[in-house]
Amino acid sequence: MTTAWTRRRALAAGAGTALLPLVHMRTAAAAGTLSIAFWDHWVPQGNDVMRKQVQAWADRNKVAVTADFVTSNGNKLLLTTAAEAQGGAGHDCIALATWQVHQYADKLVPVDDVMKDLTARYGQTNEVCEYLGRVKNQWRAVPTSSGTQIKGPCGRISLLREHAGLDVMAMYPAKPEHTAAADGWTYEAMLKTMAACQKAGVPFGIGLGLTADSTDSAGVMFAAFGAELVDGEGNLKVRSDPVRQLLEYAQRFVKFLPENTISFDDASNNRALISGKSALIFNPPSAWAVAKRDAPAVAADCWTFPAPAGPKGRFTPYLPFFWGIWSFSRNQSAGRELIAYLCERPQVEERCAAVQGYDLPPFAGMADLKIWDTIGPPPGTLYNYPLRPWHNARPHVAASWAAPEVAAQIYFRGTLATMLAKLRSGGTVAQAMDWAEAEIEGFLR
Repeated sequence: MTTAWTRRRALAAGAGTALLPLVHMRTAAAAGTLSIAFWDHWVPQGNDVMRKQVQAWADRNKVAVTADFVTSNGNKLLLTTAAEAQGGAGHDCIALATWQVHQYADKLVPVDDVMKDLTARYGQTNEVCEYLGRVKNQWRAVPTSSGTQIKGPCGRISLLREHAGLDVMAMYPAKPEHTAAADGWTYEAMLKTMAACQKAGVPFGIGLGLTADSTDSAGVMFAAFGAELVDGEGNLKVRSDPVRQLLEYAQRFVKFLPENTISFDDASNNRALISGKSALIFNPPSAWAVAKRDAPAVAADCWTFPAPAGPKGRFTPYLPFFWGIWSFSRNQSAGRELIAYLCERPQVEERCAAVQGYDLPPFAGMADLKIWDTIGPPPGTLYNYPLRPWHNARPHVAASWAAPEVAAQIYFRGTLATMLAKLRSGGTVAQAMDWAEAEIEGFLR
């Protein structure tokens, strides 16, 4: 079940209209009330476990908790957040997608105290969480495991081995081991693998569309070549040598993508993998999990591992979710306590197991959850899904070399993937640069 939220409904809530909660938890002697909007997890069991955990906290603390699970389909979560921020009323706490903390920072209360405690217990968060969750040196939301994901390669073991001679299980085994083959997994090596798989009729399912999956896979490629389009000071870098180097590489890269790559949406790569028509996609374990249900033989032949390395290093697409507390909340202390409780290791590990390893804890001390060691088929298929120290890889969100307000525009306009799409359509490197420069100049005005 999902609470059906619309902008009109959320605005009505802001005006005082009663909410219709998905879950309403009340103890006999309630000590205050609290409402929270969670991201509606694609795995229903994730919501079930979250309900149970919230219920346990509510009973223990004698707080009446209203919990809604708001889908991201149709931008309902984004609309709910925007409406509540505008109306100054709604939930006390809310799930925030990748770029939203900066967007609503002035409406969110600082949570440095919560983060100080969590990092002391579980280790630091990564650079992407810092970039997206801190505003003017203050944490404005707490990074959460719920919904946080990596979109690295998920490859077909047999197809990559048969057609390209690439043994991904040996390159990234399901144990704490760095291999020489992993060092050789570069964008140049991937190009050769792509060519072989395309020739065999199972091209890599990487899109050049306008949705997030295309942006994320393009983003780490730009990062691996050091191809910044604009720096943190707002200086245009479109005509730099690294950008030109990236685009010259991309001229070869785009030739091996599917015929419909420019029209890809976020479901296209999933369908390509599950149907058996692709040897590799960039995606979190959702495609593999659906294959377990609909195409078991495909699922049993999948292996997840880090993205290739480029001249400037190895980067992996990383998209975190956050939980924030609105400044208009009347029970901020309870909000802090509930969020802190839900971010503790026992609760995180229970939820991660329920969603088949999809959720990634943002704290370094939780990178060893057992679910990734054991889940299958095949056994170890998700062992290399979380970033491990021996991967020598950095998490990355597309366009994050720029200030967040500029980077978000580059991200949502699909600027990076569109540059590559122009090459696929026959455009030149100079034409792709001209277009990108004009596009970003508009963002900087």
